[in-house]
Amino acid sequence: MTIQAHLVELERKHKLLENELHDALVHLSTDDLQIVELKRRKLMVKDQIERLRHGDTLH
Repeated sequence: MTIQAHLVELERKHKLLENELHDALVHLSTDDLQIVELKRRKLMVKDQIERLRHGDTLH
């Protein structure tokens, strides 16, 4: 997989997690631990995107 294709896939995952987190926050019955986990996963994906972008600009 090329770096660009990997970035596209990570951005897609980030958007899905963003939507899932939004839905969880709208529903008051969502467990706080689930919200924390979604935020953690979203941040991990964002960090991966930033590492790839940073690495890509060095080459």
